[in-house]
Amino acid sequence: MAETTSAIATATPHLTDTCVHCGFCLSDCPSYRVLGRETDSPRGRVYLMDSLQQGRIELTDTVVEHFDSCLGCLACTSACPSGVQYDQLIDQMRQRIAQEHQRPWPEALWRKLLFTFLPYPQRLRPILRLGQIYQSSGLQAWVNRQPLLQKFPQLAAASALLPPLSESSFRDDWPTVLPAQGDRRFRVGLLLGCVQRLFNPEVNAAAVRVLQANGCEVVIPPQQGCCGAVAHHQGEMQQAQDLARAVITSFEAENLDAILVTASGCGHTLKHYGDILANDPEWSDRAQKLADRVQDVQEFLANVGLTTELQPLQDAPLAIVYQDACHMLHGQKIRNQPRQLLQQIPGVELREPVDAQLCCGSAGIYNLVQPEIAAELGQQKARSLAATGAQVIASANIGCYVQIQRHLREQGLNLPILHPLQLLDQAIASSSSS
Repeated sequence: MAETTSAIATATPHLTDTCVHCGFCLSDCPSYRVLGRETDSPRGRVYLMDSLQQGRIELTDTVVEHFDSCLGCLACTSACPSGVQYDQLIDQMRQRIAQEHQRPWPEALWRKLLFTFLPYPQRLRPILRLGQIYQSSGLQAWVNRQPLLQKFPQLAAASALLPPLSESSFRDDWPTVLPAQGDRRFRVGLLLGCVQRLFNPEVNAAAVRVLQANGCEVVIPPQQGCCGAVAHHQGEMQQAQDLARAVITSFEAENLDAILVTASGCGHTLKHYGDILANDPEWSDRAQKLADRVQDVQEFLANVGLTTELQPLQDAPLAIVYQDACHMLHGQKIRNQPRQLLQQIPGVELREPVDAQLCCGSAGIYNLVQPEIAAELGQQKARSLAATGAQVIASANIGCYVQIQRHLREQGLNLPILHPLQLLDQAIASSSSS
């Protein structure tokens, strides 16, 4: 632990010196927009980091709150004209907080529960069985209306965010290898994800069908687990490293052309495995080799091209608004590829929302640990997407899906949210049935 903290202290001064405090980041920072405080902006946090390094301030509860308010959306890295590597700075700061700061016990307990269950589907499934009863009995809708629940904002957020659960959420019955349709063009691995496979397993099913229809043999290692994104984004590096090693072991022997991901948060973390395990001589090269093969499934399909025919999704033109997930847009710099794929579906009209680059408030577990800020951002995003007049929202991240679905529902907006691969899957199914 001492070596890690020392590395953080050594790396921070050089990175903070790059910031010239110009303020270009402020308008793109979601926490600054909501809170309006300099200390809750990227520029303010860089100043706090520098002050900590110089010994002018200490890592108190108040200082930690300003770092906790950061969503880690990385919009500031896209906006910064000076090239400040804020992504590295906030990663280092969160590692330091996790190692050095003692949180109040209710907060520490809540985080411990999240890190104990969320990254492990087999642990979470029994709880979700109770969640099914909670939903089907009408108790969820009743509880969500109770004013008393609002005195416990984290629990209120967890209840409101729980999406409808299907039976597919409770099983992993995929064959290890699914053959390509027609001539095999590629052999690819698919990461099922931890939250993805539980809260929206239909996305993985659609991804498999689309890949098969476009000449891909799909490999799904049965022992695969969480990629470590939830822990990585919150500075819990030991857990993130352990989960990363398990994923590497699952995929590295499969002789794959690419390892594909359907959730942007997972993809961002997988592409950084080389950094996450950089100080482990036994795993660093293996981590980087895996990271070099990781692609978002949309990124991959846009690069290799679709080979199957697509049909219109309805007789009339279909207006779709694409929602940019932060770790896709700012973290992986993927913007055009999802839109290019959607525009290949005949009859699709793409629309763009106001403030497309602004985070929806999901941000990993942010909406469970900072529910008030997250809720305001979620409300804004839901209104912005609905205001386009689109008939469907296309979103490529499970956290965004859960967050936006909640706030559409609470605003009485009946607007479906589908992963772009689900829309492609429907267009392929229409083609095969015509």
